[in-house]
Amino acid sequence: MGAPSGDWNQTVVPVGEGSEGFDVARDGAEIWVGNAQDGTVSIVDVASKKVTQALAADVRGANRLKFTPDGKLAFVSTLGGPDVTVIDRATRKIVKRIPVGHGAAGLSCNLNGARAFVACSPDGYVAVIDLQSLEVVGHIEVGAGPDGLAWVTRR
Repeated sequence: MGAPSGDWNQTVVPVGEGSEGFDVARDGAEIWVGNAQDGTVSIVDVASKKVTQALAADVRGANRLKFTPDGKLAFVSTLGGPDVTVIDRATRKIVKRIPVGHGAAGLSCNLNGARAFVACSPDGYVAVIDLQSLEVVGHIEVGAGPDGLAWVTRR
C-alpha cells in the first residue's frame, strides 16, 4: 500500500500500561482507555490530544471498554476478574462492579439502551445486563471462549 491520502493525521497519545480496550464518547470529545497492567482508565481529550485524567479504577486485566448508547456510563471488562466495572462519565466515579463470571472480554449494548452484553470467555456464555438495574438478568450459552461482540441491525 502507498502513503496515506492526506485526509487524516495520526497522533500517538501515551496512556497507562497495557492499554487495550477503548471507546470514543458519543459527543466525540473524549476517548476512554482501559489499561490492563496498571488497572487505570485514561481519559483523552480529543481536542488537545492529551490525557486529562487517569482514573484509579482497579481494573487490572482490563480487556474492553464500552460506553452505553446514551453516553452516560462506561463499562470495563476484565479477563482476570469476576466483575464488569461501571463508571459514570460525568462524575468519573465507579457506580458498580457487576459480577458476571470468571473473566470477561467483549462488550456490546443494544441500540435502545436496555441491555448490555458481556462475553464471559472462561464460562462459555454471554451475560445479559439490564442497564436500568445494572444487574445480570440472563445468560446466553454460546460455547467455549466467546470474545468480541457487535450489535447489528437489519435495514
